[in-house]
Amino acid sequence: MGLSRPGLWLKRLWVFLQVAMHVAVGKVFLILFPERVKQQVLAMNQKNPHFSYDNWLPTFYGMQYFWFVLKVRWQRLEDRTEPGGLAPNCPVVQLSGQRCNIWDFMQGNRPLVLNFGSCTPSFLFKFDQFKRLVEDFCSTADFLIIYIEEAHASDGWAFKNNVNIRTHRNLQDRLQAARLLLDRTPRCPVVVDTMENESNWRYAALPERLYVLREGRILYKGKSGPWNYHPEEVRAVLEKLHS
Repeated sequence: MGLSRPGLWLKRLWVFLQVAMHVAVGKVFLILFPERVKQQVLAMNQKNPHFSYDNWLPTFYGMQYFWFVLKVRWQRLEDRTEPGGLAPNCPVVQLSGQRCNIWDFMQGNRPLVLNFGSCTPSFLFKFDQFKRLVEDFCSTADFLIIYIEEAHASDGWAFKNNVNIRTHRNLQDRLQAARLLLDRTPRCPVVVDTMENESNWRYAALPERLYVLREGRILYKGKSGPWNYHPEEVRAVLEKLHS
C-alpha cells in the first residue's frame, strides 16, 4: 500500500533536506580535501577505464547533481516493486513507433530479463556483458532493453566523456537516442519508455536497473546503478533456474 499524499509530501520534504545536506557537505569536503574525495569516488568504480576524474568529479555537488539525486531519491519513495510481487505491465514503444506493453514480451514460463538504462557511461560500459547474457541464455530466456530518460543529458548533469544527447523533449527524441544502441548490436528487442516515464517510475529504474520477470511476477530485482548495476547477478539467477 502506498503512502498517502500528505505522507508522501512529508517524505519528499525530508529527502529534500537530506540531499541538500549531502550536497553542501560534499561541496565543503571537495574544497577542503580534494584528494581524499577523489580517491573515494574513483574507488567506487575503479574497474571502469572510462571513469576519469577530470570528466566526472568536477560535476559532483553542483545544482544539476542536486536535482538529479533528488529525482532518484523521490522516485524510490514510490517504488512498490518487490521480488514475488506482480510486475507492472507498463506501456512501451518499439523503435518502429508501435506501442505495446512489457508483458507482450513474455513467452509462457520463460524468464524475461528487463534492462533499463540510457546512454550513460556505466550502462554502456557493461553493455557487452549484457550481450553475453543474451547469447548464453537466449534458448531459455527472453531479454528486453527499455530505454528511459537520459540520466546524464548534455543539458542536465552532464559528463565530458559521455554521449552528447539532450533531454528528450518528445517521443521522437527518445526513439532517436535509443537507436544509437543498435550500433552495438544488442541481440534483443529495444523499446523506449513513454514520455510519461511510467516504466521508469513504476520500476524505479533511473539511472539503470535490471529485473527478471517470470509469469507476470518479479523473480529478481537488481539494485539501481551505477554502482550496483550488476549483469553477473542476472547470470546467477538464470543459471540457478536452469541447473
